[in-house]
Amino acid sequence: MMSTPRTTLFSAVLIAVVSMAIGIVITSRFNLSPASSAQSIQTPTNTAPITGELTATTFRDIAQAQTAMVVNIRTETQQTSNNLNEFFGGDDFFRRFFGPGQGQGQPQPQPQPREETVRSAGTGFVIDPSGLILTNNHVVENATKIEIHFFGDDARDTYEARVLGGDSLTDSALLELIEKPSGELPVATFGDSGQMAPGDWVMAIGNPFSLGHTVTVGVISAIGRPFPSARGRWTDMLQTDAAINPGNSGGPLLNIRGEVIGMNTAIVSNRQANVGVGFAVPINTVRDLLEELRTGKVTRGVIGVSITAVTREGYEDLGLDAPRGAVVSSVNEGGPADQGNMQPGDVIIDFDGEPINDTADLQANVVATRPGTTVPITVVRGGERLTLDITIGELDLDSENQPAIASSAEEISEGFGLTLQDLTPATAGRLGVPSDTQGAVVVNVQQGSTAEESDVRPGDVILSVNRSDVSSATEAITQLNQIESGRTAFLLVQRGETRVFLQDRKE
Repeated sequence: MMSTPRTTLFSAVLIAVVSMAIGIVITSRFNLSPASSAQSIQTPTNTAPITGELTATTFRDIAQAQTAMVVNIRTETQQTSNNLNEFFGGDDFFRRFFGPGQGQGQPQPQPQPREETVRSAGTGFVIDPSGLILTNNHVVENATKIEIHFFGDDARDTYEARVLGGDSLTDSALLELIEKPSGELPVATFGDSGQMAPGDWVMAIGNPFSLGHTVTVGVISAIGRPFPSARGRWTDMLQTDAAINPGNSGGPLLNIRGEVIGMNTAIVSNRQANVGVGFAVPINTVRDLLEELRTGKVTRGVIGVSITAVTREGYEDLGLDAPRGAVVSSVNEGGPADQGNMQPGDVIIDFDGEPINDTADLQANVVATRPGTTVPITVVRGGERLTLDITIGELDLDSENQPAIASSAEEISEGFGLTLQDLTPATAGRLGVPSDTQGAVVVNVQQGSTAEESDVRPGDVILSVNRSDVSSATEAITQLNQIESGRTAFLLVQRGETRVFLQDRKE
C-alpha cells in the first residue's frame, strides 16, 4: 500500500456521463495552472504490429499487469441552486397544494440562491512517472477539488491533483499529482490506435457506478465513428461493445497486449447504462496533444470561413469534374482567408498538397495545422483553378464570434431538445446511411428532453415529420415548430441501414 496522509473519503456520486444518447457536455475552458516541471512526457509507446493468439489467461494477465496504473477520480464542484423552490419541485408544488398565494393571500416563498457541493466520480490513468494522469475533460471540468485513489490503497487514502490543461474537442485533460505517493508509479504503455480494426479484442478498466477498478471485455465495433464535440465539429472515435458505464469516463481501453489504444468517453443508451455501444478517443489523437496539454493550452488552426458540402446535383455548375471539395459560403472579414483573397463561392479542393474530398477533410486539415503556418490552398473559382497562400490563424473556441468550420449550419428545435444539421453526402457516408438519403442529421439531444425519452439519438437522420418528408435541417425545424405543445410528432429516422419510427411529444 502506498503511504499518504489520511483524508476523508466523501460519498461518491455517480456522474451522469450519458443520457439516452450521448450525454456529455463538452464546453471546457483551458485551466492555465502552472505547468509541470517535467521537461517532456515520458510515455512508452509500442507501434509494432499485434501478433499472437488469444489464450485462456490473456485477459487475466492484462488485468493483473495494468490495473495498477488506472486511478479512480473523485471531484468536487461548486454550483449555485435555489434551495427552497427546487427542494419542493418549483412553483407548481405550492400552486397544487396551497393555491395561488398559498391560499392565504401571502406571497410564495422566494427561492434563495445557495452554493452547494456536487461530488462526482470518474477514471484516469498514469502516463508519466512524474505523476501525470490522463482523463476526460468533462470529468474534471470546473472542479474545485480533485482526489486520486490508487488501486490497492485503503479507500480513505487519496491524493490531491490539479488540472494542467484540457481540450474540449477531444474531451481530454491532463492532471498532475500535487503530492505523489512513495515508490515508483505504474505507467501506462501506449499502443497504436491506428492498427485497430472491427473485431479486435479490447479491455476497459474503470470506475463504473463507483465500483473501482472494474474490468470489462469486448471488441472494437467500428473505427472512425463521428462524434459531436464542440460548435458543430466532429471527432472520430473508436466504437466498442466492452461495457462502459457512468464512471468509466477517462479510463483506458486496452488491446490484447495491455497497451492503451483509447480513452473511454461516452456511451449510447436509453437508460443511462450500457447497451453495447461505447466510444473511446483514439490514443493517437490524444498523444499528439500531450505536450500542449501540459503547458495548459492546445492551439489549433482556423482560416475564417463558413463552408458547405458539394452536392451531387450541382458539382458541374461549380466547375468540378466530381462531387468533392468544400464550398466556401462566407469569408470572415479580416480573417486569414480574407487576407489570402479567398472568396465566397470558391470550392476548396486541395489543402497543402492534400486532396479535400469533403468538409470533414478540410476541418481535420485546418485544425491540425499550427497557427502562423502559410499553406497553399487550391480552389476552383468559375471553373478555373487557383492556388492561394493562406496564413493559418488560431482557433478560439471560447470566443462567441469565432465561426466554426462545420458541415452545415445548426438548427435548434423548440420543445423537443434537438439540434440538427443538414445531411451532406460526406456525413451520410460517415454515419453509414445510404448515400442518396435526404434529411436532417441529429447532432445533439438535450439531456432530460422528450427526444431523449423517445430514443432519438445523435447520428439519427430525420427523414419525415408527421409523414411529411424533410430534406434539410430548416425543413425539419419548421415542421417541428408547427406542432402544438403537448402533441406528438411522428418521426421516421434513418439509423445506419435501418429505418426507425419514433413518437416524440412536444413539451
